[in-house]
Amino acid sequence: MSKPILVTGASGVLGRAIVSALSDAGLAVRQAVRNPEKAKAGVDSVRLDYTEPATFASAMNGVSGLLLMAPPLDGDAPGKLGPVIAQAKKSGIDHIVLISAFGVNHNEQAPLRVMEHMVIDSGVPWTILRPNFFMENFSEGAVAGGIKGQNGIFVAAADGKTSFISVQDIADSVVAAFQTPLKGREFDLTGPEALDHTEVAKIIADVSGRPVAYHALTEEQMTSGARAAGLPEPAVGYLAVLYGVVRAGYAAGVTTDVETVTGRKATSFRTFAQRAVSAWK
Repeated sequence: MSKPILVTGASGVLGRAIVSALSDAGLAVRQAVRNPEKAKAGVDSVRLDYTEPATFASAMNGVSGLLLMAPPLDGDAPGKLGPVIAQAKKSGIDHIVLISAFGVNHNEQAPLRVMEHMVIDSGVPWTILRPNFFMENFSEGAVAGGIKGQNGIFVAAADGKTSFISVQDIADSVVAAFQTPLKGREFDLTGPEALDHTEVAKIIADVSGRPVAYHALTEEQMTSGARAAGLPEPAVGYLAVLYGVVRAGYAAGVTTDVETVTGRKATSFRTFAQRAVSAWK
């Protein structure tokens, strides 16, 4: 049996999709999770905690590839993942695929851009994938609760557009990156169109039958709500930066990199919504 690919962040929305896509493609997978109880059943799993370097070497023992993801909204990602990247080199891993974020290559101080340089300079063959905001934020992520509970989308995006992408397209891109393999290359992953949140709300309303509407918050309203929900202050600041990017129009770019990588067109938001409709019932 071939050596497995270690998937970090395997219990999150994107991580679960990547684990399933790699498994469906016939590749050996090992899930890296902080809490083993959250690992996908029937797939090899191992404990890896970014705050406990002692867990790194055993997690990477016998691994061929590493899918690396930073914790969400974490400005200290480079500090936490630097030792993980160093261990990947020491463990003889032959390919790191890094999940970065759309647009960070235009800001050299962005935490994920710093991480990109760390991976590129690591001495391990690499691929950088930069996805935009996930469509699944509306079905199972942070925005989903407002849709189900209040028929509303409540974020500080103003009328900024975003080329949202489905996590399935990201997961399929990860599979292609490892299988091809696409080493030494960088890809900006987006959906096929840029939508503002009013347009997103209308599509979800059309598909689900719910009277979903977009309520544009001020940045202060959004950050106050995030604090009230228990989000740590550094993550609140990160969230504010992200939606500032959207309001400025920097999340609106559309690429064909999903098709370049996977050989098929990226999923439209309406197609995603039709597939995810049960989340809003």
